Amino acid sequence: MQETSTKPYFMRAIYEWCTDNGYTPYMAVKVQGGARVPMEFVRNGEIVLNISFGATSGLKMDNEAVTFKARFGGVSREIYVPVANVMAIYASENGQGMAFELDFSELEETQETVRSAEEKEIPENEAPPRKLGLAAVSSKPDSEEKADLSTEQKKSEKKSEKPSLKIIK
Repeated sequence: MQETSTKPYFMRAIYEWCTDNGYTPYMAVKVQGGARVPMEFVRNGEIVLNISFGATSGLKMDNEAVTFKARFGGVSREIYVPVANVMAIYASENGQGMAFELDFSELEETQETVRSAEEKEIPENEAPPRKLGLAAVSSKPDSEEKADLSTEQKKSEKKSEKPSLKIIK
């Protein structure tokens, strides 16, 4: 018997922690495979979704997918995100949460399942998928690193003191 992934359990735990502490849970999603999200809000193949109680209706987080209804530009939409597509879940107020490594083999399997179920072709990406990882990056560098920052980075740092995530290729 195959062992169940810990990812959906961690996702539910971070969601519960956010709501228990009055934070707004956000979910970063890689839009690939079986993900159904409003494409007009997708940037660089990714979307960040507010999954708080006030922003969603009928939120269900199970071991295979996150599903809910939400309003985008005043229009109600059905959202479906396979667990394999979730890149991170975190509190918007302080950035605390958890980032996940994407397993592109799972994403491809999900895409094949959706193709079979819908009996229609989804265009393949032009380039083969690359393995990406996420690493936490401090938003307050030490004094030696500060000297090396460009003025643009200094300006963006002043705007928000929230932790950020950096993609490692």
